Amino acid sequence: MTTVTVRVIDCHVFRRTTAEPLFLLLKRARDRIYPGIWQCVTGKIEPDEKPFTTALREVREETGLDPEALWTVEQVNQYYEAGPDRMNLIPVFAAEVSASIVTLSDEHIAYQWCDIQEAEQLLLWAQQKTGVRRFYEMLKGDPSRLQLTRIPI
Repeated sequence: MTTVTVRVIDCHVFRRTTAEPLFLLLKRARDRIYPGIWQCVTGKIEPDEKPFTTALREVREETGLDPEALWTVEQVNQYYEAGPDRMNLIPVFAAEVSASIVTLSDEHIAYQWCDIQEAEQLLLWAQQKTGVRRFYEMLKGDPSRLQLTRIPI
């Protein structure tokens, strides 16, 4: 029987500018799974770890940045893995940072701060594109919506 699991997260890191918010994209190292693709922060949930604490930890580990605020995005990504016969549900988060200099982990070889259009063009996975767009719309929309989805950190 197919297993349904929550074992990884996606987190869209952004910083505010006077014009538009900029989103951080990371380019995967050549010796890693999905080599050379641009992605948001992703990571595996450790045993006894909550998905939102995974997002905070992974942002720090993959970028060296310290999130100032965290939101749950109105999106759960999903994909099926045939080998283990596993359906993966992926909670999506957004983390605000103020610093712009990133210290990459060995998982990535480059980073880029992008406006929403650039982010959607560079991201490979359709659901990550949808996630960043949904959060962008949350940022630009009703502030009470942001307040309701903010996670105290």
